[in-house]
This record gives sequence, C-alpha cells and structure tokens, in this order.
Amino acid sequence: MNTTTVDNTLLRRALAAVTTVDDPEIPGVSIVDLGLLETITATEDGRLTIGLIPTFSGCPALATIGADVKAALEVLPEVEKVTVEWLKSPIWTIERVTAKARRTMATDLTLAIKVDSGPTLCPRCGSPTVEKSEFGPSRCRAIHRCGSCFEVIEVMRDR
Repeated sequence: MNTTTVDNTLLRRALAAVTTVDDPEIPGVSIVDLGLLETITATEDGRLTIGLIPTFSGCPALATIGADVKAALEVLPEVEKVTVEWLKSPIWTIERVTAKARRTMATDLTLAIKVDSGPTLCPRCGSPTVEKSEFGPSRCRAIHRCGSCFEVIEVMRDR
C-alpha cells in the first residue's frame, strides 16, 4: 500500500479506519486483509483519496465497499472530503490476501484459498478437495467438496 506523507497522523488514522471495513461478502475479513487497499493519499486541507483494487471488475459489492470506506473515514474530524477510486491496476490476485484473512476464512467461514494449480486443501481437515462446481455464490468463489470429511467448501480464487 502506498501513502503520501502529508500528515502521518491522518494517514495512520485513515488506515485504521479503512481496516475496520469488512468485505460485505466475507464478514469478519477486512478489505485491507483481502488486499483491496492499494493507496491512501491526503492533502493538507484534509482531502483523502483511497485507491482500491476490485477482486473482479463488475463485482456487485464495489458500491457497498466504497460507501463503507467513505462512512468510516468521514467520521474523522480532520477529514474534509473522501474520494474512493477503483483502480484498474495493479490487478488483484489471491496472493494479496493476508495470513490473518486466510485463517479467519478457514476457521470461521469454511472458505479456502486457491493459490496455484495444486490441490486446494480443506480448511476443516486439511485433505485435498474435489471441485464440485466452478461457480459459487460470487464470481470470485467456487464450490468444492472435501474428499475426506465431505464438507462443502467455498474456494476463493482470482481466475
């Protein structure tokens, strides 16, 4: 994540505020931990510009995420205006998801991460999963089934 050093206190407070914004499709997981936050820039007169990377263009949650980010930042007394920009580059990849988010998704949501061409491991028992459908509840997820414990698992992916 890049920042402009106009006022380090404002930038730190802005980052802390954005960190409180969860992805609406993955409750309990911050958009920062999902790797959506790319830039925070600030001007001396309290204008913030937040650069976010969508997991997929056309994601139905973009408007909600943008509104939630604005709401989280507009309560800061030193903030005069917030602009949220959806960046076209860099492209979001699954590697941007933090270890903290991966743990939360695995333990709280039975949501696994598809990192490479190798097998996706079941977040419940650690066994390889068997893909059941390439389609899931959103474009960035698929439905798998564990070959050992037979748990149905959502798998987050970037392709």
